Amino acid sequence: MSDFPVTVFHNPACGTSRNVLAAIRQAGREPEVVEYLKTGWTEARLRDLLTRMGEGPRAILREKGTPAAELGLLDAGVSDDALIDAMIAHPILVNRPIVQTPLGVVLARPSERVFDVLDVRPDSFVKEDGEVVRS
Repeated sequence: MSDFPVTVFHNPACGTSRNVLAAIRQAGREPEVVEYLKTGWTEARLRDLLTRMGEGPRAILREKGTPAAELGLLDAGVSDDALIDAMIAHPILVNRPIVQTPLGVVLARPSERVFDVLDVRPDSFVKEDGEVVRS
């Protein structure tokens, strides 16, 4: 275990998620990578991440490419408990990547948000599309 543990809740099919993982490694950290579409979510883990983010589940609800609309989750009256239950049943409903470190938890969208919770930042980082990001 590192003296500065980093966990990435990752979807390898997502370019933003891949960019965040590469940025963390560029910063000299080897994160624990959780492919949440394979492992799923627990209520305790989701609630802990959201508490540390200071957000409710709607802040991490992914709409694009998910059954969120079909499940009626986009309606303003849907409770936090119902959203969390749906995220447990359908892990794809959770937006990614979420990064957890001792400095906090962020939904790293855009990918540069990962620098908010890293203790070491690379001087610059090149995304998959060639964009250069200065930290």
